[in-house]
Amino acid sequence: MRPPTHFGNDITNTEANGDEQNNQNNSNTGSGGNNGNGGGNNNGRSHTDFIVERLTQNGATRPLPKNAGSGIIRVVERCDDAKENNNLDLSECELIQVPDAVYHLMRNTELKTCDLSGNVITKISPKFAVKFSFITELNLSHNQMARLPDELADLQSLEVLDISHNSFISLPTVVFKMPKLRELRANNNAIIDIDRDEIITSESLELVDLRHNPLTPFCHDLLKRANVTFRIELSDRVKEDWEDLTI
Repeated sequence: MRPPTHFGNDITNTEANGDEQNNQNNSNTGSGGNNGNGGGNNNGRSHTDFIVERLTQNGATRPLPKNAGSGIIRVVERCDDAKENNNLDLSECELIQVPDAVYHLMRNTELKTCDLSGNVITKISPKFAVKFSFITELNLSHNQMARLPDELADLQSLEVLDISHNSFISLPTVVFKMPKLRELRANNNAIIDIDRDEIITSESLELVDLRHNPLTPFCHDLLKRANVTFRIELSDRVKEDWEDLTI
C-alpha cells in the first residue's frame, strides 16, 4: 500500500482525512449542528471532536488535531470492541506506531490477539510485550518494519506471528526466543539469509514460511535440505544465468 504523505502526532494520517472532516463539519453546521448520531447538537461539537478529546484524555502523548478524522475514530471504537472480545483489531487504521493511548485504553483488558496489519508502522515499542503479554497471535503484516525489539521475547504465550509483507532483510533472532511460537510467517520480505543455527534449535516451531524472499542460493539450498522437525516453506529457486548450462 502507498504510505500517506503526512501523519499527525504519532497516531494517524491527518492530512488525508482533513477534507473529509471539513466537509462533514460543514454539513453538520448546515443541518443545525447535528453530530450524525441521532441529531443532538452537543453544543455545536461534532462526534469526531468528542472522539479526539476522549483519546487525548486517555493517554495520547500530545493533544490531537481536530481534523484527525476517521483513523482516530476507528482506533477508539476498535479498542472498545476489544474490551468485549479480547481481540484488538487495529488493521487499516493508518497508524505509524501503536499510540500510548491504546495501551492506556487496554490497561484492564487481557488481550488474546492483536492485528496491526495494513498500516505504515516502522517499529514496535519494547513496552508492547509488557502491555500485551498474554497475546497468542500477533499480525504485523503489510507494514514497513525491518526489525523487532528483543523485548518481544517476553511474549511467553505467543503462538502465531505474521511479519509478512514488510522490509526485513533477515529473520529477527528474537522470534527464536519465543517459547511457544508455532507458526512464523515471514513471506514477501527482503530476507537474504538467516541464522540457521537459531532456527534449527527452536523446539516449538511447526511452520516457517519464507516464500517470496531473495534468499541466497547457498541459504536456499541449505534450508531445503535442513533436517528439522518443522516445515519450511520456500519458493522455487530461480537459477542464475551462470548456473544454467543450456544457455
